[in-house]
Amino acid sequence: MPFAKITGSGSALPTNCVSNDVLSKQLAQKGIETSDEWIVSRTGIKQRYIASDDIKTSDLAVQAARCAIEDAGIAADKIDLIIVATSTPDYIFPSTACMVQSKLGIAGGAAFDVQAVCSGFVYALTTADAYIRAGNARCALVIGAETFSRIIDWNDRGTCVLFGDGAGAMILQASDKPGILASQLNADGSLHTILHTEGAVHHGQVVGDPFLRMDGQAVFKKAVTSLEASALAVCEKAGIAPTDIDWMVPHQANVRIIHSLGRKLGLSEDKVVITVDSHANTSAASVPLAFDVARKDGRIQAGHKVLLQGVGGGFTWGSVLVQV
Repeated sequence: MPFAKITGSGSALPTNCVSNDVLSKQLAQKGIETSDEWIVSRTGIKQRYIASDDIKTSDLAVQAARCAIEDAGIAADKIDLIIVATSTPDYIFPSTACMVQSKLGIAGGAAFDVQAVCSGFVYALTTADAYIRAGNARCALVIGAETFSRIIDWNDRGTCVLFGDGAGAMILQASDKPGILASQLNADGSLHTILHTEGAVHHGQVVGDPFLRMDGQAVFKKAVTSLEASALAVCEKAGIAPTDIDWMVPHQANVRIIHSLGRKLGLSEDKVVITVDSHANTSAASVPLAFDVARKDGRIQAGHKVLLQGVGGGFTWGSVLVQV
């Protein structure tokens, strides 16, 4: 069976960068107290990017996709599989992946969305790997794209400072050289209440709470224990020790979660990619955004073993170990 090899990556961010100071002033007008110091000390976040009303999730996805296609040095019509991980699609249907396919000017290959919230990209990457290894695709475009600012309650200080918008993409191609070495996915639906957005369309009306709600302490505890176990499991599948990992690219939710996980795995801080300070939590986009940043600045290089991890609502979590 062929390997699924990452041959290109790309990312996209809205033009509107909102610092903690600017956000604090905006929230103060609503009577909500916060500050740069308060946000940074609890999360590590210094800024986030917020999409304007005329920007769709698929627009950010296409920007990231075009960067990844150019980076891989391929023509768009070579792509025979598109998977978009998102919890903030353009429409109920068609899928955001179909919209991306249309905007890229290609047709014929499979295109669908994956919804696993902040774990979405590792779920999508694992699915693309299965397609390629089974011979059902030769060139996959995998995207994590979100406009999470649209489902945030800007009166809830506990969540509104945490999230941002963006997209990240990868091109995976069938190869005889090692690529994705192992993956491991999990879910526990009994924990759906600790991170959720209940809103739904019913007979033309939005029913239920349309905003993201989170039990921060419960998510923190579950994220660290779950990701540690997942990392150990995926390393065992690949036949390596955690210390053999060159880079860890975790979901960018909170710098305290990231540092705690790194310590538990015995990884020094200089082996962990952190972009939460500049991107905030972009849900399914956070892992490919962080990967692209570290690859483009030269930290992640050919031959490196990279651990990608996601954790999010559902409750879902998972890991993908890849050799670049």
